[in-house]
Amino acid sequence: MSAVGFGRHAADERLPRHRHAHGYIAVVLGGGYEEAGDEGRFAVRPGMVVVHGCWTAHLDRFGARGAEVLNLPLVPGLAPGVGTIDDPDTAARLAERDPRAAAAFVAEWFCASDDRHTDWPDRLAAALGADPDLAITPWARAVGLDPASVSRGFARAYGTSPKRFRLEARTRRALAALPGWRGTLADLAADQGFADQAHLARAVAAMTGLPPVRLRAKSVQASGVPRG
Repeated sequence: MSAVGFGRHAADERLPRHRHAHGYIAVVLGGGYEEAGDEGRFAVRPGMVVVHGCWTAHLDRFGARGAEVLNLPLVPGLAPGVGTIDDPDTAARLAERDPRAAAAFVAEWFCASDDRHTDWPDRLAAALGADPDLAITPWARAVGLDPASVSRGFARAYGTSPKRFRLEARTRRALAALPGWRGTLADLAADQGFADQAHLARAVAAMTGLPPVRLRAKSVQASGVPRG
């Protein structure tokens, strides 16, 4: 769904959890679906906008009417999350001529919301996103749930296990810190809660296809700032 343009999805279509290397904006023009991803789980309807960040993952369950979705390039400064715009039709008309102008229009009129599901899998997802060091077993016991049932129920809702969700949250946090990191990669690994540099390298490579040393070099080249 990340390619710029109009996408149509069939009734009752299911897209398993998948990842996008580049961020993008999804504007819902018709129909609806449930999305469960790194920013939570929510029911999406016409006029809603879902902002996806780089390397984020989600699954989609489309409703009985399917959905028509306009995908636009991500506008810098627009944070991942969900919201609304009052005039999605204007965004669609602009996109036919200039997708970037349409994205700028959406960013200008975007109104963030917190229209997320709030069942226990969603509370756990929010807790893991806020604190990737969160221990799952104590959390489950604190809310009166069996840890084994928590793992199964979370996987049904989000398409991945809580442990994998936690690791991916930690990895995205490390990726966000990497461009400006001045210390060693071993120091970054320790700062972000990885067992060691090799653990960090495996997690980053699994998510991005590149080791952190390569990503760091690319970020330096892109910025044009020499690193001492």
